[in-house]
Amino acid sequence: MVTVDEAILTRKSVRRFLPAPVPQATVREIIELAARAPSGNNIQPWRVYALAGEPRARLCADIVKAAEAQPGKHLPEYEYYPTEWHEPYLGRRRETGFALYATLGIAREDKAARERQMNRNYLFFDAPVGLFATMDRRLNTGSYIDMGMFLENLLLAARGRGLHTCGQAAFCWYHDIVRKHLPLSPDEILICGVALGYEDTAAPENRLVTRRVPVEEYTRFHCFE
Repeated sequence: MVTVDEAILTRKSVRRFLPAPVPQATVREIIELAARAPSGNNIQPWRVYALAGEPRARLCADIVKAAEAQPGKHLPEYEYYPTEWHEPYLGRRRETGFALYATLGIAREDKAARERQMNRNYLFFDAPVGLFATMDRRLNTGSYIDMGMFLENLLLAARGRGLHTCGQAAFCWYHDIVRKHLPLSPDEILICGVALGYEDTAAPENRLVTRRVPVEEYTRFHCFE
C-alpha cells in the first residue's frame, strides 16, 4: 500500500499492460473503495461493469472490427470534448498527442500508425480487466461531477494496490456495441471505460508522464499571510 500523495503522484495513463490477471476480489475492493466518493445528496449515481477473460475479449474484438471497418460512423451520446478548440487547451492537447507518438516513433504524417495506436484503446491496451462506468441519463450535470470523483477514487485505489489504469472516453463512441455485450438499461449512459492491470514497464509509451502547469497559472490566493 502507498500513501495518498504517492498514489496521486504516480498515477498516470498506462497504454500497455502485462497479461498478469487481477483477482476479482481485488477489483471488487477497488470499486467498493471508490464508492466512498462524495455525491450530491449522496445519490451515488455510478454503476460499473467489470469484464475479464472471454467476455472482455469478445467485446474488444467487436469494437476493433467496427473501428477498422467504419471509422467515423459511431458517435458518443454526450460531448466530452469541445466542438471548437482554443488556447490554452488546444496547445495542451497537441503537446500530449505529439509526445505520445514521439515515444512510439510514430511520425505526425503517419496516419495509419496513429490509427492503429488509437484502436489499441479498444483492447484496453491489453489490460486483463476492463471497466465501464455508467450513470442514469435522467440525472443532471452535477452527477457528471460526482462520476468524476468516483472515477478518480477508483484510479487512486488501484495505485494503492500496485496496479495502473487508463481512463478511456474513447469507448463512448461505441456505446451501441457495448450495449450488445452488457445489460445496460435504456436509461443508462456510458461515461467511460477504464483499463486496469499491471504496467508493462518496458513499453516506451509508458514512459510518458504528462506535464502539469504551475499552480500559479490556475490558482489565486486571497487573504493569506
